[in-house]
Amino acid sequence: MMPPGQLLPLTRPPPPPRAPPFLSSHRSRCPPPARAHARGSPPPLWRAHRLHDRFLLPARRFGAPARPPRAPPTPPGVSAAGGGEAQAAAVGEFVTSERVKVAAMLALALALCNADRVVMSVAIVPLSQAYGWTPSFAGVVQSSFLWGYLMSPIIGGALVDYYGGKRVMAYGVALWSLATFLSPWAAGRSIWLFLFTRVLLGIAEGVALPCMNNMVLRWFPRTERSSAVGIAMAGFQLGNTIGLLLSPIIMSRTGIFGPFVIFGLFGFLWVLVWIPAISGTPGEHAQISAYELEYITKGQKLVKPQIGSAKTKKVPPFSKLLSKWPTWALISANSMHSWGYFVILSWMPVYFKTIYHVNLREAAWFSALPWVMMAVLGYVAGLVSDMLIRNGTNITLTRKIMQSIGFLGPGIALLGLNAAKSPIIASAWLTIAVGLKSFGHSGFLVNLQEIAPQHAGVLHGMSNTAGTFAAILGTVGAGFFVDRMGSFRGFLVLTSLLYFSSALFWDIFATGERVDFDGTG
Repeated sequence: MMPPGQLLPLTRPPPPPRAPPFLSSHRSRCPPPARAHARGSPPPLWRAHRLHDRFLLPARRFGAPARPPRAPPTPPGVSAAGGGEAQAAAVGEFVTSERVKVAAMLALALALCNADRVVMSVAIVPLSQAYGWTPSFAGVVQSSFLWGYLMSPIIGGALVDYYGGKRVMAYGVALWSLATFLSPWAAGRSIWLFLFTRVLLGIAEGVALPCMNNMVLRWFPRTERSSAVGIAMAGFQLGNTIGLLLSPIIMSRTGIFGPFVIFGLFGFLWVLVWIPAISGTPGEHAQISAYELEYITKGQKLVKPQIGSAKTKKVPPFSKLLSKWPTWALISANSMHSWGYFVILSWMPVYFKTIYHVNLREAAWFSALPWVMMAVLGYVAGLVSDMLIRNGTNITLTRKIMQSIGFLGPGIALLGLNAAKSPIIASAWLTIAVGLKSFGHSGFLVNLQEIAPQHAGVLHGMSNTAGTFAAILGTVGAGFFVDRMGSFRGFLVLTSLLYFSSALFWDIFATGERVDFDGTG
């Protein structure tokens, strides 16, 4: 009789063979896929990376069959069998996505851009008193930013097309924050050195909007670009409010140059967050989920980056760009948008003081409210624009609708402002005019990416340069007009007529389709 210990192998079935560790598609201690997350929902962020980086790739290398890809959930904005639950999941995915973080960081950068710009509008009075500047020289100081801003958009746009929006935006924010931070030191040394910091601020800020457009083009599908621009430009408009309202408070506690130092330091902090947290394209991002990457890629028509190639190194086709009517529609729209924007920003406090005889503090509050409305309605316009496109409305028609509202609305509202009998009614009309201007962000500003994605930076720079000329002409022209006519009212009528004519020009020549600027199609 054999010892019992020798009978055990005969009575107990042998264990099933185990695959070698390097052939296994998951570790034994990991829960099976069915229990790890609900079927039909995107895998958790940590699991997607572990599968792709450690497990699935080695399995494919040694010939083991790869696990079939899991069906992605319903994209945002597309209805599915889940009804309200699917819509809620889509909204949740959008809010927590990496592309929304990109839009939020762009909004912060543009808020700093405008805050650094308008702080001089608040500081110019105490600075003039402290240094004995005449009103005419104070105007030179104010305009020095625009002369710098006039130089960089075209060159900056070409750099954006070549190097991408992430890198150029980082350098731009760092440079304009340095110019802002050094302004107190420069003012104490030499007036020419102080003017140089203002010109440098304008040069650096000239790359901001081309960089924003480039990042939106790379990170967002076509059905979400208007919303992304709405988020970014909301920050841009709120920068006006931040600069106008916070600067007097900071000055009262830290002195005239307090806002320059604080806003400059915030710019440096933004750069420190932007560089490690944001990538130039979704495919380069270390933490993006497989679902979001696939959703972005399928929903957009990107021009593949050709950094270093012969095609990218050649001079942009300026003559071909200027030979197409859609380019001139963009230039016209940007010029009119900038004319109205800077005229309202620069002259409305003076308008309320001279027409309705309110004090400057009340005039500042009357002038600040419209920029909050512009930020809110700009985002709403983006949502409406994306909804129209998702529901099948032609892109060209959508851009014409949005831009028509952005021009006809302010044109009519300025006529109402002209006829207002009280500062409250005038402020209401001004708020309507500035708020409806924001619909242009879902018109010409998004259209840059659509007609020339491969030259969007240069095209933006060209139209921005024309817009800066228009801003200088409108801002200076308003002053000469008031000197000759004795009133703002005639200038407001002129601006309304320019809005109406620009809307007509846009509706005739604009398009939402890609234009062949290279002669290849």
